[in-house]
Amino acid sequence: MYFYKNKLLLPAQLKKLGDHKYSCTNVSMLDPFLQPWWCWLVGKVPLWLAPNLITIVGLIVNIITTLILIYFSPNGREEPPRWACALCALGLFFYQSLDAIDGKQARRTNSSSPLGELFDHGCDSISTVFVALAACISVQLGYYPRWMFFQCFCAMTLFYCAHWQTYVSGTLRFGKIDVTEAQCTIIGIHLISAVFGPSIWMTKLPILGGIDIRIVPLYFAVFVFGLLAYENASVIFTGGVGKNGSTVAGTSVLSPIIPFLFVVVPAYVISQKSTDHIYENYPSLYIMAFGMITAKVTNRLVVAHMTKSEMEYLDWGLIGPLCLFLNQYFNSFLPEYYILWFAMLWCSVDLIRYCGQVCLEICAYLKIELFRIPYPPKPLMTSQGTNPPHQHHHEGKNAGSSSSSSEADDQHLFGLNNNDSRSGNKSPPISPSRNLTVPAFRRTMSESSSGSPRVTPSSSPRK
Repeated sequence: MYFYKNKLLLPAQLKKLGDHKYSCTNVSMLDPFLQPWWCWLVGKVPLWLAPNLITIVGLIVNIITTLILIYFSPNGREEPPRWACALCALGLFFYQSLDAIDGKQARRTNSSSPLGELFDHGCDSISTVFVALAACISVQLGYYPRWMFFQCFCAMTLFYCAHWQTYVSGTLRFGKIDVTEAQCTIIGIHLISAVFGPSIWMTKLPILGGIDIRIVPLYFAVFVFGLLAYENASVIFTGGVGKNGSTVAGTSVLSPIIPFLFVVVPAYVISQKSTDHIYENYPSLYIMAFGMITAKVTNRLVVAHMTKSEMEYLDWGLIGPLCLFLNQYFNSFLPEYYILWFAMLWCSVDLIRYCGQVCLEICAYLKIELFRIPYPPKPLMTSQGTNPPHQHHHEGKNAGSSSSSSEADDQHLFGLNNNDSRSGNKSPPISPSRNLTVPAFRRTMSESSSGSPRVTPSSSPRK
C-alpha cells in the first residue's frame, strides 16, 4: 500500500541509494563519556528487535513528554508543573539513548541498510522541533516571544545546514559542541526547572543589569549558533565534491537554500502581519505547524543527498503556510486560529505521507521490512562498509557504518576493547580482507589476543 498514486523515487535514484556510502566525522566532547552507557544498553536489547523500531519508540516518547509540557503551558508563559519538566528531561534522555544504540543494534543483527540512515535522520528532524519547543516552555520563554521564535527556528536551521553541507561535501560533520552537547544542556534545563520550579528562570541578576537568568543561556545559544553556522558556511562556500565544485548531485551549492527560505520567510512574515497576533497567542501551535514543513524539507534534502539527485524547490506542504498568507491578504476572512490548526494538521499529515511513501519504496527495492528483521541474525560474511578507517562515525544522530566501526563496536560490546574511546584517537587501518564473525557470538580469547590492531569504539549509525 502506497500513500501516493505515483512513486516518489525513480529507479535511477533507488540504484544510487543502494550504492550510497555513509561518511561522517565526529569530534564531540561528550560522546566518549556516554559511549560506555550506550554499549552497555545495547547489550541488553534482544536480537530480534529491529533498529528502526528502537528509533521510532524513542521519538514517540520524546513527542509525548513534550506534548504534556505543551498542554500545561501552550503559550509558554504559564508555569508548567515540576513533574512535567522532569518527565521531559527523562523523555529526552530516553530518546538520546535509543537514538544512539540503533546503529549498534543494526550491526549486532547484521541488518544495516541505507534505509536506517534515512529513517534516523527523519526522526531527528522531527525531534529537533519538539526538543527546542520544550526547552523554551520549560524556562517560560513565552514572555519573550521573539526570543522563542529565534531559538526554535535556530535549532531547525542548524539541523538543515548540517545536511546542507553534507549534500555539498558528501560528509556529515559533528563538531566539539554539537547535537549531544545541546541535548545534555536541555536535559539540564529541564532538571533545573523540575528541582527549583520554572519560576527560577525569572530571577533577576543584579550583576548583569537586572536581566532574567533565562537570558544567560539564550546569549550562549546565540554564540553556539553563530559558531556552528560559520563552520557549516565555510564548508558550503569552499565548494562541493561534484564537478566544478558542485554538490554530490552536480547542482549549485546554494540551491538548497531556496526551499528552506520558502518556509522560514513566510513563518516570519505571517507572525509579523497577523492582526490577531496569532504567533504571540499560540506560539506552540505556530512553531509545530512550521516545524513539520521544515522537517519535510529537511527529509527531502537527505533523500536528495543519498540518491545524488536534484532537490525540488516547491512542496505540497507549503499549502498550509499559503492558506495563512492568503487569509491575511483578504483581511482575515476566517479566524486565523482555525487556519493555523488546519496548517498544522496538513503539514503533519503531508510529512507522514511523504516519509511513509519513501520508506515503503526503499523497503520494496531492498527487499527488507521497516520494523522487522530476520531472527536469528544471518552470519556476516564480508565487510559492509567502505569508509576509510581514519574516519570517526556518529552513532545516534545518523545512519551508516564501516567495517572498522562495526568490528570496534562488537569488540566493545563483548568486553574485548573496553578501554578505547570512540572519538578520541584515530583508528589504525584494518585489512579489508579480514573476516568478521557474527556479532551475536563472543569471540574467543585467542582471537582477541592475536595481535590484531585495536580500534576506537565507533559511533557510526547503521547504513
